[in-house]
Amino acid sequence: MFGVDLLRRLQAEKYLVLSKWGRYTLKEETGLTEHHLAEYVKRVFSDDDLAAPFSSGSTPFDAYVMLPCSSSTMCKIAAGIGDTLITRIAQVALKERRKLIIGLRETPLSTIHLEQAAKLSQAGAIIMPLSPPLYHRPQNLEDMVEQFTAKVLSLLGVETAHAWKPEALE
Repeated sequence: MFGVDLLRRLQAEKYLVLSKWGRYTLKEETGLTEHHLAEYVKRVFSDDDLAAPFSSGSTPFDAYVMLPCSSSTMCKIAAGIGDTLITRIAQVALKERRKLIIGLRETPLSTIHLEQAAKLSQAGAIIMPLSPPLYHRPQNLEDMVEQFTAKVLSLLGVETAHAWKPEALE
């Protein structure tokens, strides 16, 4: 849901990489397939395509958003493993000091997960557990997803109408 909302709302050049389990989860949780998302991206890459342009630091990109990201994938990235396109792009983002946002999907987190998240944070990644804000009093699930996505967009430097502002600032 969160990744789909981000793809729909972010008005920028975007590319999509889905893992095998990402495809499965997308279908189970939203009823969508990668073909439904293709209209929101310039190109879809296979996760096993390590020859894709973004697997090299020579290919510029502004940010890499992993939304959602499993704790297993996060831990592989923290260990320096780049054996899939998803993990390789994260390695490139870290080594080239590009923005890396990891929307961590699981809870609870073990000590191992927390240590790996801290390691990635120290390396420059932004770790965002999928915990939608409630201070704006969402009326439904879509409101919660939109508010979380608005926070991701703000980290990417994109202003949104959904950004929460305290009443004292209005």
